[in-house]
Amino acid sequence: MRRLFISDLHLTEVDSPQYRGFVRLLHTARQHADQLYILGDLCEVWVGDDDDAPLPCALQDALRTASTDLALFFLPGNRDFLLGNDFAAQCGLTLLTDPCRLDDATLITHGDQYCTDDTDYQRMRQMMRSNAWQQEILSRSLDERRALAATLREHSIATKANKPANIMDVNAAAIENALNDHSTRWLIHGHTHRPGVHAHGSGKRFALGAWEHCGWMIEQSGVSEPQLSCFRLADRYET
Repeated sequence: MRRLFISDLHLTEVDSPQYRGFVRLLHTARQHADQLYILGDLCEVWVGDDDDAPLPCALQDALRTASTDLALFFLPGNRDFLLGNDFAAQCGLTLLTDPCRLDDATLITHGDQYCTDDTDYQRMRQMMRSNAWQQEILSRSLDERRALAATLREHSIATKANKPANIMDVNAAAIENALNDHSTRWLIHGHTHRPGVHAHGSGKRFALGAWEHCGWMIEQSGVSEPQLSCFRLADRYET
């Protein structure tokens, strides 16, 4: 069993290095991997499964094609938590609950729930992940949702600029508690855009980076330790 994990592509348009890199990765993963896990923030924003913009339409086609040879899993992030069952069914995605423990004692998560030092963010996250808030937003017109998404994005950028960098990273105690609570040895996450491998007690945390200058991914074969790497977006990913 060979698994690939990616996160934080923050796709905005089809004509971008990030999207082209993702399509190349899908093509190669179909030949050399068994499973692909997308740990949130595949897109910069997701306003609903009924979005008819070029990017979600292209993603649906690319994922549907890949799903014929590759098991695809999606765990929502803070940008695309409105991605739902309709889109998943159309393109062969299996939606996962955050966090999710895999059968070999690997815990996967988007990661934002473990940034517990950022209390303002956690309050907003709790509101936006509630069924009531999401249903109210999805009841609005597509144009209204697009306008709201743009406003929230501007607010997020302004808020981050005034926050200490350390509170936007995961909390070490929260990670260790998660490893212990789920009886796992490894935890894989995205969100923080701080790629690296970190020891937490007897376990390890593997943080994926954002797809900015290269495509960060984690590979895991069988029950071996996950391996973090990054490929140039201009290149085709080879194994």
